Amino acid sequence: MHARSHRYRVTVVWTGDRGRGTADYRAYGRDHRIESPGKPPVEGSSDPAFRGDATRWNPEELLLASLSACHKLQYLHLCAEAGVVVTAYRDEAEAEMVEEGVGGRFVGATLRPLVTICAGCDSELARALHHEAHARCFIASSVNFPVACEPAIREA
Repeated sequence: MHARSHRYRVTVVWTGDRGRGTADYRAYGRDHRIESPGKPPVEGSSDPAFRGDATRWNPEELLLASLSACHKLQYLHLCAEAGVVVTAYRDEAEAEMVEEGVGGRFVGATLRPLVTICAGCDSELARALHHEAHARCFIASSVNFPVACEPAIREA
């Protein structure tokens, strides 16, 4: 099988200069804007624990959102192929990051998708497809921490 390559580009623009640049740690804002042509911008900052704006997305939330969204997209694809009709999908995902010295790292994430399938669909197959979706998720395959999945399946 021939490998295909995909490239992605975004522009991150720092918008947190308060007139003194980075003169000291408290002098600047952590705000930024994530841009990509033809898409609405994403207003970002750092986590409030690191002097960020709680009303904006932080990189840690965006990483968790990427894990959740990638899993969902793979899962819906597999369900469509297997004849499992999904009518709703909601994931209450969580992740943990630990600070160590001057850095930090994620130590784990848990996806908790609540999936609604049509009456009469195979709920055991719907549950099992989460394992395959995880194995196919581009983002989960790229991170160096465990990603667990605790799905709940209900019939409409």
